[in-house]
Amino acid sequence: MNIMPGLESTSSALQAEKLRMDIIGQNIANAHTTSGPDGKPYARQMVQFESELLKVGERQDGTPAMLQGVKVKDIVSDKTPGQLIYNPGHPDADEKGMVRLPNVNLTHEMVDLITASRSYEANLQVVRTSKQMAQQALKIGK
Repeated sequence: MNIMPGLESTSSALQAEKLRMDIIGQNIANAHTTSGPDGKPYARQMVQFESELLKVGERQDGTPAMLQGVKVKDIVSDKTPGQLIYNPGHPDADEKGMVRLPNVNLTHEMVDLITASRSYEANLQVVRTSKQMAQQALKIGK
């Protein structure tokens, strides 16, 4: 029983979901950053996934054994403008006293974080189950 192809596929999903959770954490940390290094409010970042074929070895006839995994295609900025509020005392306020907030919605970020966390846990469970199956298979011969 070869569990490595399944683990490689799951590994790619774990890495992608970890990056997604890191980006969500970055969004939450900058939810109130009204001026970045470029002088603009922080723009929400989003991770885009795409499927990829993983070569996991060769079959007996010499053809490559392929397995589908996931990888991060790109990290893109959300282009929607943030909320504009009146706060004349804010250091980033314009001449009219308006401040542009980042386009980060904490509720959406928390939902995305829970979704990414659940996906990560599901992939981790695949690893645990594969390990248990391999251990049970080894006990059969004893």
